[in-house]
Amino acid sequence: MPDLTFLPAVAMAEQIRQKKLSPIELVDAHLARIEQVNPRLNAFVEVDPEGARRQARAAEGAIARNENLGPLHGVPISIKSSIQVKGLRCEAGTRIRAGLVEKNDAPLVSRLRQAGAIILGNTNTPELLMAWETDNLLYGRTNNPWDLTRTPGGSSGGEAAAIAAGLSAGGVGSDGGGSIRVPAHFSGICGLKPTSGRVPATGHYPTSVGPFALLGVVGPMARTIADLKVLFEVMQGPDDGDPSAAPVPVRWPTRDNVKKLRIGYFEDDGRTPVTSETRAAVQSAANALRDAGFKVEPFRPEGLEQARRLWWQFFGIAGGMLLRPLTSGREADLSPILKEFSGWVAAEPSHTAQTLLDTWIMRDVVRMQVFSQMREYPMLLCPVASVPAFRHGERSWNIDGQTVQYLDAWSYTEWFNLLGTPAVTIPFGRSNEGLPIGVQIVARPWEEELVLAVAAELEAQRGPWQAPETLLR
Repeated sequence: MPDLTFLPAVAMAEQIRQKKLSPIELVDAHLARIEQVNPRLNAFVEVDPEGARRQARAAEGAIARNENLGPLHGVPISIKSSIQVKGLRCEAGTRIRAGLVEKNDAPLVSRLRQAGAIILGNTNTPELLMAWETDNLLYGRTNNPWDLTRTPGGSSGGEAAAIAAGLSAGGVGSDGGGSIRVPAHFSGICGLKPTSGRVPATGHYPTSVGPFALLGVVGPMARTIADLKVLFEVMQGPDDGDPSAAPVPVRWPTRDNVKKLRIGYFEDDGRTPVTSETRAAVQSAANALRDAGFKVEPFRPEGLEQARRLWWQFFGIAGGMLLRPLTSGREADLSPILKEFSGWVAAEPSHTAQTLLDTWIMRDVVRMQVFSQMREYPMLLCPVASVPAFRHGERSWNIDGQTVQYLDAWSYTEWFNLLGTPAVTIPFGRSNEGLPIGVQIVARPWEEELVLAVAAELEAQRGPWQAPETLLR
């Protein structure tokens, strides 16, 4: 029943509240869809049909008893397999953690359950989340539902593929350098990278400490902005297990106040070129926001290149130092992608106390510089990546006669991890091959509500979400 599984999550919840749709019927439709499509995608690594049906029967009983229903009551979702879900494996794509089953839910998972969501299972990642594609020695490669010869991205690639293909209504990914936004862009869905601490990263592996706490976040992924909004509302809020947590209340702006925002947009960063279709998608989105009543002007903040270099010092060099004790002596168990990533890290000197301190200080300096410029343009519109979904195994691309290497193509997301700003990816174009192209909307820290409000206006101009036009439909 593809049409049923492609309903927006908010529509599923509304039909359940109105007793037009049964949670049991909805879960069975998703399980049938998973059985039909997942063998070709390899998006889910573990499905819990008995648990999902048990949750669905409990949801049905709550309706019969006229209990108060949460905003996601009866809605089937998925969770990235680097996040704790009680009774499910949390392996983060590595043989080093093979068979590890969690005894507790992460706080965000508990919040989703309390809102009525039904967890179907969890989804594939690259090993230890260190790639912008999804493949590992435990479960193999995940394919893009728009084109099986291409990747859905990484590290939340399994999550993006599942949602885009109608295997789940929405879910949770994580993002330290584009790992929510790039898969959303590649797979034609929406994804929110929140400010660090806005949604608790407690229960995520690798643990949110040190450089991972500065850069890495967990956040919602869905097919529509309305679904993203309700997932964010349910998941957000401080938790003692997240060192970046802050008690920031939800503050939805009025539409009139949103329309007063000035939006600065840029089509490229002056260093790493983007495809002509990507450039056209940003231009089209800028024009659509103008049509919606926004003041949209060309603007690219200074300091982005320095932010990219500093991001690598944290994510690549410091991150590699943190992972080295875990992987040392286990080289035979490591996937080719992780070995490749480790090689890139090893090619540069490790941090000393002084270089780490210098990097930390310069991060704060660059943040102050960029945020000062964003007083004039509190919202930014830009690409998500240089290219749409790439073919499995590709490592470079020729754009306008210039070679773009693997590590450079995602700088458009990496800046905002370093800066700690919220960013939403929303599909707003197609490549010549029919692949989805997303654009990125960015605000200053703790302003998730603003990026979601602007994204909703852009989505209204774009029109309804489109499912993958492949045999998966």
